[in-house]
Amino acid sequence: MTTDPLYRIDPYQREANAVVVGHTDEGGVIVDPALFYPTGGGQPGDSGWLEWDGQKLAIATAVKGDDGLSVLVPGEPAPLPPKGAHVVQVLDWERRHKHMRIHTTLHLLSVVIPLPVTGGQIGAGTGRLDFKMPEPPTDKQAIEDALNRLVDRDLMITEGWISEAELDANPALVKTMSVQPPRGSGRIRLVRIGTGSEQVDLQPCGGTHVARTAEIGALKLGKIENKGKQNRRVSIQLV
Repeated sequence: MTTDPLYRIDPYQREANAVVVGHTDEGGVIVDPALFYPTGGGQPGDSGWLEWDGQKLAIATAVKGDDGLSVLVPGEPAPLPPKGAHVVQVLDWERRHKHMRIHTTLHLLSVVIPLPVTGGQIGAGTGRLDFKMPEPPTDKQAIEDALNRLVDRDLMITEGWISEAELDANPALVKTMSVQPPRGSGRIRLVRIGTGSEQVDLQPCGGTHVARTAEIGALKLGKIENKGKQNRRVSIQLV
């Protein structure tokens, strides 16, 4: 299989040629290289379709299979492209791009609210983080304003890699209490927002992100809900 999946090499790639390398017992399709992001880290799997020999197969989502491979899940029972077939992968780009914008926004939210994160979820235009926050914030508008100021700074988003040992030596990089970075490959991907003196965030993440914060667009803070004695759920949405 290809060393790095296409969704990690270039999250803006919308179509890609591939070869079917296998099927799952549940009716999933495995192709190489993988363009569809598989569900993980609070981010939903990509949807779209496969094309081959004049045929088209709708893909409802992608999930992680054995060895972390991306398994494409058809939207309904239909003939699958055979093993060895050359296919074209086509993303539902509008949905993927909204995931990218929301995922980057949640990183910014963890900057504005510098508390341990106990959970999170990304949607197509909405998202939320759960924080270890015994008392609700006193000024919701201040949170929304701070988020939009970070977006307006048009900060660059870049990535890098560290070893698992380096992460163990810097545990503060991990903000999420419920989800730990995937291990086993020997290296951990870091996502950085801002560069040099402009850096505002650095944390392990395997998801897809926009290239600059201005691409997120305007944001609106949603509900802040009580989710237990120590937890508050903070929701956000694209305007």
